[in-house]
Amino acid sequence: MNSVQQQTDSQSVSLGTTTGITTKKQAEDPQDRFLKLLVTQMKNQDPLKPLDNAEVTSQLAQISTVTGIDKLNSTLQQLVSSTDDSRSVEALGMIGHSAFVPGKSISLEGEGAIAGIELEQSVDQAIVTIFDSSGIVIHTKELGVQPAGVSTIGWDGMTNSGTKAADGDYTFAVTAKQGDKEVKVDTLSFGTVNSVSHGELGTHLDMGKLGLVSLSDIKQVF
Repeated sequence: MNSVQQQTDSQSVSLGTTTGITTKKQAEDPQDRFLKLLVTQMKNQDPLKPLDNAEVTSQLAQISTVTGIDKLNSTLQQLVSSTDDSRSVEALGMIGHSAFVPGKSISLEGEGAIAGIELEQSVDQAIVTIFDSSGIVIHTKELGVQPAGVSTIGWDGMTNSGTKAADGDYTFAVTAKQGDKEVKVDTLSFGTVNSVSHGELGTHLDMGKLGLVSLSDIKQVF
């Protein structure tokens, strides 16, 4: 190895060491600076008017509070990271499974189609209406009494005219009442989880025609 190469390597090592020391020093700067200022203040205090013990205690308490907040923030970041990892693992277990997610689409294939509803309270009457791609009503069905929570609704593909609807994608809406009072209904679409992705905005599931769905939007898994 020639002298030029040795000098370059030496400079690289020196630079790496200096960078490491600088980084560490920067991380410790806030507390170090505070302590140095406090010591300097005590060294240069007026002998006739020394620092009040309460004032010194107050300043020490402040640096302790700042240090404690830094440690708390660090702990919270670790917890958030751990939670995100846990949710990602949970989402991976859903691949290949079907699930209910917020939506208004219902897909008819073969013998029938299924969708879901979510109610905040039980109702004594509910009606589902299915529309074709043009928004025309092709099927209406009385669901009767429905409990609070998530429930599955089915459609055999038959239209109001008594004919079988063609396989494909349709939309639906549901109205519900408890006595004379209307109750809010959240409609749920049914799909299969194809893959999972994790990014800055959280964990998302690819559900084909239903698109990317947030993990928090999953209402029920089958």
